[in-house]
Amino acid sequence: VFAFLGNPWALLAVYLLIINLITFLTFGLDKWKAKRKEKKDTVRRIPEKTLFTLSALGGSVGALLGMKVFHHKTLHKTFRFGIPAILALQIIIPAGLYIYFTFIR
Repeated sequence: VFAFLGNPWALLAVYLLIINLITFLTFGLDKWKAKRKEKKDTVRRIPEKTLFTLSALGGSVGALLGMKVFHHKTLHKTFRFGIPAILALQIIIPAGLYIYFTFIR
């Protein structure tokens, strides 16, 4: 795989692109299901746990974009504050590890 992509950072970039696209489309699908008026009882919505899991697996940017583009879950405090908190942790933890292993240790 590394020979095809060049290095492990390229593999990480491809993974992040795919997980964010999946998360974005999942938010859109859930919004579409929420808006369906007919056959409301048979429409199975995507659980909030799944949306948070996709975000935690690296799709937090896709989740934020999905929330903005589809106007979905924007009134839920758990999403309004939870998704940005996940994104902040996904930035702060690797940056902290980089600083620790590069400069402190």
